[in-house]
Amino acid sequence: MARRIWLVADDYGIAPAVSAAIRDLLAHGRLSATSVMVAAPSFDRAEAQSLAALAAAAPPFAVGLHVTLTGPFRPLSPNFAPLRDGAFLSLADVMARAFLGRLDRAALAAEIAAQLAAFAAAFGRPPDYVDGHQHVQLMPAVRDALLAAVAEAAPHAWVRQCGSAAAPLARLADPKGWLLDRLSRRFRMRAQAHGLGTNPAFAGTYDFGNARPFGARFAGFLDGLPDGGVVMCHPGEVDDELRRLDPVTDQRAREYAYFAGPEFPALLQAQGISLR
Repeated sequence: MARRIWLVADDYGIAPAVSAAIRDLLAHGRLSATSVMVAAPSFDRAEAQSLAALAAAAPPFAVGLHVTLTGPFRPLSPNFAPLRDGAFLSLADVMARAFLGRLDRAALAAEIAAQLAAFAAAFGRPPDYVDGHQHVQLMPAVRDALLAAVAEAAPHAWVRQCGSAAAPLARLADPKGWLLDRLSRRFRMRAQAHGLGTNPAFAGTYDFGNARPFGARFAGFLDGLPDGGVVMCHPGEVDDELRRLDPVTDQRAREYAYFAGPEFPALLQAQGISLR
């Protein structure tokens, strides 16, 4: 049976070389969407204009907001707390505080609203969908603040949940995916209560340090993924700004090469899959 899936490139705006690679893939119809990191220091009016101009000329694609609440990035809202040296806390610290109920809900709401407003200012419209850098949207406290903010500022947007379509035994081999799947159960319920749509399934998590060829890994992401499912990816070229901000570098280049090459469309054709 033919399937149409979302292939979403995260982290647009994190670094110029990443943004350029994502635009190249979008221009050639190799992606369905990209999630914009408005809190990244490299994201500016020029990056937004380049993406908007491409959207007017390239095959259709969606543009979403990649809500960012972890370091080394810095908040857009004034008086956000807690911070470390002016930046958000690490992912580990944010997770710990989220599960212990020690995040400031008012500060979260203000920051998420600020990022939604920054997206609207950059593109002249609300995002098509909303997700989170390092999956922060699924965490307690963050989840409720984000869903409330999206329902108010972008009620027609869908929000990304990370429930897996993989078989139960396969989930056990992916601890990160298993955790995201568990957190997504409550997220889906709360999104529905806010009147927001979600994707039916999610794939794309893996150990970035694992040297397994990305093409073989991507084929596994498609197993059991239903129509409308989302596959997350992180394609990009590597530059000094990316090295400064994120440990995931060479793997982005490998993903970019795969999606730009002939093996990727051949796999989609063989499996009867097209991109939304």
